[in-house]
Amino acid sequence: MTSNSRTDLEAVVARETLRERILSGAELAAAAWIVIGHNVFHVFPNEVAILAVVALVSARLMRGGLEGLGFRRPRSWRLVVGLALGFVVVRWGIGYIVEPLTASFWPPIHAPKGTDQIVGNPLAALAALGLIWTFAAFGEEIGYRGYIMGRAAHMFGGGRAAWFAGVSISAVLFGYGHFYKGPAGILDSGIAGLLMAGVYLASGRCLWTCILAHGLSDTLAVVLTYLGMNS
Repeated sequence: MTSNSRTDLEAVVARETLRERILSGAELAAAAWIVIGHNVFHVFPNEVAILAVVALVSARLMRGGLEGLGFRRPRSWRLVVGLALGFVVVRWGIGYIVEPLTASFWPPIHAPKGTDQIVGNPLAALAALGLIWTFAAFGEEIGYRGYIMGRAAHMFGGGRAAWFAGVSISAVLFGYGHFYKGPAGILDSGIAGLLMAGVYLASGRCLWTCILAHGLSDTLAVVLTYLGMNS
């Protein structure tokens, strides 16, 4: 290959890379508007379903399929389970700290609608678990970790610093995805988003880790609520 040919090839690659980064930025901006538009301004239906569909379509058309969203074989299932359980412990520990610390200047965290119906009600608890393992564990993790975090990292170039930027952006949007919980709930969910992004990266960007962690954490919440122990 001549030097001119090599230069031309490098220019083509550079233009293609720039185009991909601009496209990722546009996708990220649209996703952020969907999150804020639904949760803050109520101009869209629920953002989780929209983000999940958009993420799957984007992955199918442009991003290497489901593996591009993190649906890949983990390096170790033991690592996946260990990280998921570790997330549950840390997430609940921090949760018990956040609300007391914010109680002096923010209202208590608002629980999701229908939470009070779970207490002592096995059918309501089972319905909540079904919603958790589909809508929350799969839907939110596809949308926030697989899609938003990935698009943010790609927009910033895909390096280590870019992934840290993706962690921050996805965590902030995840916090606002729980806007109904109030200021303390936004902070609490944002911290959970940071932790979830951490286990995602620690597992080699394996989305199964986040899905398991999210599902187990919310399942514990349902069990404790059913038993009347999660007031």
